[in-house]
Amino acid sequence: MEQAKAVAIAKLADGRQFLVNENVSILDAAAASGIKLPYSCRTGRCSTCKAKVLNGSTYPLLDEVGLTSTELNEGWVLTCSRSIQSDVELDVEDLGNVATPIPKTLPCRISFLEHIAIDVIKVVLRIPPTANFEFIPGQYIDVIGVGGVRRSYSLANSHCAEKTLELHIRKVDGGAMSEYWFNKAKVDDLLRINGPLGTFWLRDTANIDLFFLATGTGIAPVKSMLESISHLPVEKKPSSVTVLWGGRQPGDFYLDVSSIATGYNYIPVQSRAHKNWAGETGYVQHVMLNLVSDWKNVFVYACGSDAMIHSARKILTEAGLPAKQFYSDAFVCSASN
Repeated sequence: MEQAKAVAIAKLADGRQFLVNENVSILDAAAASGIKLPYSCRTGRCSTCKAKVLNGSTYPLLDEVGLTSTELNEGWVLTCSRSIQSDVELDVEDLGNVATPIPKTLPCRISFLEHIAIDVIKVVLRIPPTANFEFIPGQYIDVIGVGGVRRSYSLANSHCAEKTLELHIRKVDGGAMSEYWFNKAKVDDLLRINGPLGTFWLRDTANIDLFFLATGTGIAPVKSMLESISHLPVEKKPSSVTVLWGGRQPGDFYLDVSSIATGYNYIPVQSRAHKNWAGETGYVQHVMLNLVSDWKNVFVYACGSDAMIHSARKILTEAGLPAKQFYSDAFVCSASN
């Protein structure tokens, strides 16, 4: 079989470069060359893999719905959704020497099911005792159900020593997997998983002011990362940790965040007025603005709705947060539910 033609070279901000074959995404071409670029959904629906084209030209392979019209006009692209038609320079860097686990597909069974909110279910999956499965706190897996239906869920536990994986799953009206999880799933059901996936994990944490912004089940990977922080050696611990979790009503705060670890500031934020609510109201990104006066040592990890993440990135960087100190993982619904 004739190999695809290597049409051009992509060069990164850190000087690394790689060949990109025709109709191959920048993200996949980088991975084939041993270069790790940020990514999450791989479908053009979030903006985790966003990069700015400094020189050269690209062409789309998928619709880049994760970008605004302004971003497109400014030369931003999604590396999961674009290939190149000339040599290009991209304002994005390799993730470095992080030892990332290789994704694999494994069978699993449901070990535990619990409705923890009106529209959220906690699922614990168990994998075979002989399976060698590792992940970095913050990553996600794909769960493959009946008929090959595949959905992505962040991992809420920080390790797999007990061969179990914890998921927090929000109900999506009309969703094929939601119908299964909330109406049909039972303990010992056989499923498959693929993972771990994504690049949403903590970078260097030593002596930084660390902020987590979460909405809804975006608290799941935050829980995973908080648990991992508690096991860091003293010299790698952040100077401070603040968790802001947004919900619409009191019942949305289904997890006792203060029980995960100690020594950090937890602020639940309710977006809708409620007569018995005495805490913060509004949106997590706006509440954070009132907590910071000096941004140079602040690092933000945001997970949840795409709307929150786009808003948070915009207003926090405009306030002084360095753009490269904002990391995110947007939860986007499958195009087919």
